[in-house]
Amino acid sequence: MNIDQILRLVHDTGIEQIRFAWCDLHGELRAKSILPRALKAALQDGIGMVGTQALKDTSDRTSFKVFEPDGLAHLPLLAEFAQASNFIVKPLLESFKVLPWASRTAWLQAQMYSADGEVLALDTRGMLQKALGTLAAQGYSMRCGLEIEFHIYKIENSRPQTDPELAAWPGLPPAVSMIHPGYRLLSERYLDRCDEPLQIVRSTCEALGLPLTSLEVEFGPSQVEAVFEVQDALQAADSMVLFRSAACQALQRAGYHASFMCRPPFEQIMSSGWHLHHSLVDLKTGDNLLTPHNAQALSSTGMALARWFAPARQRHLRLGQPHARCLRPLRAQRPRPHASQLGH
Repeated sequence: MNIDQILRLVHDTGIEQIRFAWCDLHGELRAKSILPRALKAALQDGIGMVGTQALKDTSDRTSFKVFEPDGLAHLPLLAEFAQASNFIVKPLLESFKVLPWASRTAWLQAQMYSADGEVLALDTRGMLQKALGTLAAQGYSMRCGLEIEFHIYKIENSRPQTDPELAAWPGLPPAVSMIHPGYRLLSERYLDRCDEPLQIVRSTCEALGLPLTSLEVEFGPSQVEAVFEVQDALQAADSMVLFRSAACQALQRAGYHASFMCRPPFEQIMSSGWHLHHSLVDLKTGDNLLTPHNAQALSSTGMALARWFAPARQRHLRLGQPHARCLRPLRAQRPRPHASQLGH
């Protein structure tokens, strides 16, 4: 889809606002709403954004001394943010969607760029693109299949989040109840009990073109799982970011609270993780290099890749959990993400 097509579609369908949404360092989508009269310029040039917006921690506080003359001198990676320099968010035109839960609202995924037109070093999508570029230079690509565990609760009282007398930083959570009692993995009775919120998730995914294949009741209380088709790595990452944000918003409007944190703060709640199935593919043939053929062992190339890939993946698994909420499942006798496994 090009700029003219987007402008025409917005005009013909009566779209009244277009969200430009980009992923921050912690996986959360930030967004700015653009009105149709300003859309053409935003599509062509992007939207300017204050640099501190890219430097927030998970409590939304600015993490670095960007306003001091040499506050970032010891961090070369952040040099482009000196004196809170602005950056630009530019839309990915092919990502245009009409949001099914918000009236007359369209959505565009965006990416963070510097003023000179380069993807920001801190842009997480850009980091993945760079890694995939390195992989492609060796003749390989990566494909991923998402299985995402998360919790859905019914909101019983939102007053902690709406009463100005209770305002706090960070704010209080709503009072919630469970949608199923748990400890019956794949129970059909519990699946039926959860039908209303799961139908919201299903219809939202279908409207957004997300390749959802199944929704199921997980083992933990109020825990569910969404499974998606295999996609190229960048597509899978984009799907994950959009799915998490979309599920939270659509469920919120219907009176439910979706939580993608690893372990919600309840004593008997099971921790959530995910199965991130991934494979290395030969760019020339499209073959999965980590799959045996004709009941034989892996090829010499496949064996070499497996010996390199599995340990490297495990190292990054340890580095890929930078937040306290990722450490909550580290408790005795509790399932938690702690290892990677090579299979086919």
